[in-house]
Amino acid sequence: MDPQVEKILKLPTKQKIAILVAVLLLEAGLMGWFLVWPKVKELKGLRTELTKLQGEIDEKTRIANNLPKLQAEYDQLNRELAQALTELPNSKEIPSLLTSITALGKNAGLDFLTFRPKVEAPKDFYAEVPVDIVVSGSYYSVANFFAAVANLPRIVNIANVVFSDIKSVNNRMMTRVTCLATTFRFLDKKEIKDDKNPKK
Repeated sequence: MDPQVEKILKLPTKQKIAILVAVLLLEAGLMGWFLVWPKVKELKGLRTELTKLQGEIDEKTRIANNLPKLQAEYDQLNRELAQALTELPNSKEIPSLLTSITALGKNAGLDFLTFRPKVEAPKDFYAEVPVDIVVSGSYYSVANFFAAVANLPRIVNIANVVFSDIKSVNNRMMTRVTCLATTFRFLDKKEIKDDKNPKK
């Protein structure tokens, strides 16, 4: 038998118990350090990952539950965009819009003395299309013309209105009106790109 083991066996019982307890504690500590502690760290990491995944699931569930509402909002925005597109013509529609404005004036009983389109003024995604207009006719005809322009499906602003040469002809108040009519059109992608990168 090993002399060390014989020496331990000859020790008093209290010392044998103390050695046994120390060995057990050392063994428990080593098992805890090398076996249990890595598993505790792994479990903590897995719990953190589980919390993160649960949060993602909750967020996606909330989005899925709101999907009909979000779809309705998307459809509404598409309808509003389609409406906006009808109010802002593209460059091909500008001549017909200007022709419509002159037709409205003639239908209202006005004589066009000047109808002069000016240089467009590009903005972010649209361009202002100004037109100098000088017409003559009765107050009633001018009012009808402005009302008809306001009712166009396209946006047309009338500004800088000046009345002159006011006179009575056959019991009707006749006048000459100078104004600036401004309509708008969408810029296409190439025009926006060219506007942002002016040639040197």
